[in-house]
Amino acid sequence: MEDVLTIRLPGEILQMLNRTPEEMSRDVQLYAALMLFRLGKLSSGAAAEMAGIPRVMFLDLCAEYGIPVSQITVDELRREIASE
Repeated sequence: MEDVLTIRLPGEILQMLNRTPEEMSRDVQLYAALMLFRLGKLSSGAAAEMAGIPRVMFLDLCAEYGIPVSQITVDELRREIASE
């Protein structure tokens, strides 16, 4: 099941960004999925589904936008490696 959301934007925003309403809809859907993933609200799989793209492509976009895909810190990783 899908829900439909309506977002009102001033017409000049679409003109400034040189986007059609359909393109802007896809952009907002992707950016919302990226932000919800970054905030830890969605898993990468759920965010990819929300964005309507394969998970691998979503993870590539995370890298492109500087969004970490792992929450582990360098110190935690070092401790993990040292304990093995």
